[in-house]
Order: sequence, then structure tokens, then C-alpha cells
Amino acid sequence: MAQPSFPAASEVLLLDGPAGKLEVAVDLPEAADARPLVAVVCHPLPTEGGTMHNKVVTMMARALRELGATTVRFNFRGTGQSEGGFDQGAGEQDDLRTVVEWVRGARQGDALWLAGFSFGAYVSLRAAATLHADALVSIAPPVTGRGWDFGDIEVPDVPWLVIQGDADEIVDAQAVYAWVDGLKRKPQLVRMVDTSHFFHRKLIDLRGAIQHEVKAWLPPA
Repeated sequence: MAQPSFPAASEVLLLDGPAGKLEVAVDLPEAADARPLVAVVCHPLPTEGGTMHNKVVTMMARALRELGATTVRFNFRGTGQSEGGFDQGAGEQDDLRTVVEWVRGARQGDALWLAGFSFGAYVSLRAAATLHADALVSIAPPVTGRGWDFGDIEVPDVPWLVIQGDADEIVDAQAVYAWVDGLKRKPQLVRMVDTSHFFHRKLIDLRGAIQHEVKAWLPPA
């Protein structure tokens, strides 16, 4: 079955995914600010309430959209209107691949950035090399204690930002810093003081940090 056309205005639609329908939200920047760039944003753990409407996810998308990116959020299988069931990160990579292939087919020539929060950071990093992402944004990547293996992730040689709250009660901040220190090619790391996992009272600071760090990576308008 043919996938729906990429919308010319902000819209929520359903794609045919590997486990059934995938719920996708496309949001366009102001026309005067638009750049040849699409950022696909992945949400946190669905078994703990994570969806594409999570406040950190929507703030990530907003920050990138204000820089001229078209943003695509989507619900992993079994979340919202997306069909199927949770698959421990493996099937979720296939969901992401479906969304990226749809974006690339419709927006040929545009840069593709992958962004993710918590579990979404794991999924987007795990798939980044095979999807040939042009840049990466990872917020609170759950490097230990959650069952996700970051040890053999192949990260492409592209601009990469990691943001971590020092007071994260879910992801061990010190483990994230140690993981970054052990990488051969290190990302840009922003450590946010007195900041919890869900960036309570820090969402505007998160927006500013994202925009400050990635502005130099933007393709020309």
C-alpha cells in the first residue's frame, strides 16, 4: 500500500509500519525560516508512559523547528494510535526506519537529523549508522541499568550533541559522563546543573542549550 504524501502543512497522519499503522506528527517551521532539514524525534519508554507528546520531546522539536527544521515525531508501536506491541528497542528501530524512509522519499536532498530522549535516544543512536543520519541529538541516554546495550553502538562520524541533567533520578548522570569519556569520538556534551530526568522547570533552558549547540550545523536556508 502506498504511504500518504508528505504534508504541506502541519498534520498528524498514519503510515504503514512493520507492525501496523504508525502515528506520525509532522510540524513545519515558519516559511521564512525553513531550511532543507528534517529532524525525526524519538520518544521515551512507552511502557512507562512515553509518547510523542512528552514535554521533552515536544520541546526538542520546537527548538529545532525554530531554527528552520521540519520536525517529525511519531509514536512507537503499541503507543497512541500506533499498532503492534513493545519490542524492547528492536522493532522500534524498524519503526524509525519506516519513518526515515518515508521522509527521505518525500524530501530528497534534505539533511536528516535524528533526535531522541531517554529510550528514544537509545533507539535513534542504535539506528543512526544504518540510516546515515547527518546529525544526532541525544538527551538523557539510558546507558546503564535499563537493559539497553550501548557498548557496541556504531555512531556515524557526524555532529552529535548529548545533553544530560546532573540531578537525573532515572538515568545515572555519572554513568553517562563516564560513557562519553570512554568513546573514541566524543559528542558535544552539555551537563545541566540541578536538572531532573524530565527537565522540570528547565525546559526553556533545554531549548536554549539545543539551539546554541546545533546552530552551526544547520544547512543554508
